Amino acid sequence: MKQGYVKVAAAVPYVKVADCYYNVERISEMVHQADAQGVEIVTFPELSVTGYTCGDLFLQPFLLDEANAALCQLVRDTADTRTLVIVGMPVRVEEKLFNSAVVFQQGHILGAIPKTYLPNYREFQEKRWFSPSDVLQYKTVRIGEHTVPIGRNILFRSGRVGIGIEICEDMWTPYTPGTRLSLYGAHIIFNLSASNENAGKHNYLRSIISGLSSQGLCGYVYVSCGYGESSTDLVYTGKAFISEIGKIVKEMKRFEYCERMIVSDIDVSHVQTERLLNSSFKSAVSHFTQEELTEIPFALRSEEESAPVDRPIERNPFMPTGVDPDERCEEMFQIQVCGLVQRLRHMKAEHAVIGISGGLDSTLALLVTVRAFDILGLPHSNIIGVTMPGFGTSTRTRENAHKMMRHLGVTLQEIDITEACMQHFAAIGHDPEVHDTTYENVQARERTQLLMDIANRYNAPVIGTGDLSEIALGWCTYNGDHMSMYSVNATVAKTSVALIIDWHARVLSHGDEVLKKTLLDVVDTPISPELIPGVNGDEPHQKTQEAIGPYELHDFFIYHFLFKKNQPSKIFYLARVAFEGIYPPSVIKRYMLLFFRRFFSQQYKRNCMPDGPKVGAVSLSPRGEWRMPSDAVSSMWIREIEQLPED
Repeated sequence: MKQGYVKVAAAVPYVKVADCYYNVERISEMVHQADAQGVEIVTFPELSVTGYTCGDLFLQPFLLDEANAALCQLVRDTADTRTLVIVGMPVRVEEKLFNSAVVFQQGHILGAIPKTYLPNYREFQEKRWFSPSDVLQYKTVRIGEHTVPIGRNILFRSGRVGIGIEICEDMWTPYTPGTRLSLYGAHIIFNLSASNENAGKHNYLRSIISGLSSQGLCGYVYVSCGYGESSTDLVYTGKAFISEIGKIVKEMKRFEYCERMIVSDIDVSHVQTERLLNSSFKSAVSHFTQEELTEIPFALRSEEESAPVDRPIERNPFMPTGVDPDERCEEMFQIQVCGLVQRLRHMKAEHAVIGISGGLDSTLALLVTVRAFDILGLPHSNIIGVTMPGFGTSTRTRENAHKMMRHLGVTLQEIDITEACMQHFAAIGHDPEVHDTTYENVQARERTQLLMDIANRYNAPVIGTGDLSEIALGWCTYNGDHMSMYSVNATVAKTSVALIIDWHARVLSHGDEVLKKTLLDVVDTPISPELIPGVNGDEPHQKTQEAIGPYELHDFFIYHFLFKKNQPSKIFYLARVAFEGIYPPSVIKRYMLLFFRRFFSQQYKRNCMPDGPKVGAVSLSPRGEWRMPSDAVSSMWIREIEQLPED
């Protein structure tokens, strides 16, 4: 495996009904293609050795004997490959016939799995020819010179990776064989199918596959037979899906008149982590794993031998490309609004106080609060927007703050904090010419004190503005901007904050061109704490991303460390793939070191975070899913990162 990924393929060959030697020739060709691409496991459709639509020819002993001989030829012809191969064929044992999957690798047949559920309704009549797996008494079957295990309770294992197999109708049942095998330790389920086309059926099938991979916390590889099958009454066009825990990773195009194969990678390490975390899955394992299981070993390539991961790696995993970005932005925004509405109702609050800087975070918090007040039927004027210019406040952000508040109809209050901060410097004996942490934090705490005191006047909550990226990095002042009564952005990554504001400007400005233009300018303004004065007061002097690195990298690290639970070497590998041509490995490594050092050292700030709604995949609330002692050390993570290559 490469970084916990297993490269899998679903292949649809041409077939000729009842021409076993032609069929295995086409399968052999595609196996060699898969092997050349570094595929670890490839599956072919149901009854692909004979063709699915043989009808009563399945009861001809000659066809069954030739299928056996053709399979043995296929095993010999692919002995020079490393790929584990799964094909479908009729298997005769106990004078019964079983619709089976046969598994082989490097010249050896490893086992056979008979179909459990036989469709005998509408256009299907498999019970005319086949028997279900539960009537099978024997535990082995003879295929050519090979005597191999056969049965429904077979799991194939390579090290920590387990795979299970089910066949077509098996997946359309309430409790599928694949789900059962997942509980026994199969991380990837392969389904050999022969699903015909019906108008509307494809989307239904797609939803089932997505659901099964989610229900079983597994990868799922589905393939169905295609061209060459009989079109007497039904049409088969070839379908294939590769799914992982509810997400369709890759899908085969239909209605293409050629042999096809889709290849992608399944993150087995992610599957394993999700099962480790999911207490309900572990409980189901205890309840539903009472039968004896046969495990058959197979071989995966080593890390060094494995092909590179060719699955797309999302540069912004919090806003994946597979979803409508406007729809996702609206969903996230509405979750924020819903949380704030509930909190305001509970508090019986008719006012709210927000510090408005003209930057990204306070802008989103303001937009969320305005929408919450609309839902509650409260006037926008009951929102007290406080702008507090200080030593580093730029004209650009100050003017944007004023424009937003005027156009949204909130009550604008401006309090200059420079004099109060100078008094504070004098009181503690700090030289105001020394622009250090004390100089910066005095301003942040002065602003928070003002907001809290104003909130007391109005019997109102202070709405927090800090985002997930800042709290992960500890890029906030303890008991300064770190604190509020309700933090609406607490689980929204910085990159998502910008996208939501952009969406709001384009979609919800309702013809207010000034507001729209202002919001878009907020998105374009360099991210800055604006605590250090600059030569030009028109633009922010400090540039946060020059100090701590690009937020798109940090958000990538947050997602893969906290949600995917990946180790540093894997995060680095994925980041190199995702940001190839944008950041060199040396830059990625530098900011990974910064991220992990800051993440561990700043836990004490997260241990007393204010309440806030969980919006996305990650929350750092100590009352939610993240609990870590403040004195945990990062040394093991840092050592692994320091050993990573820079070229």
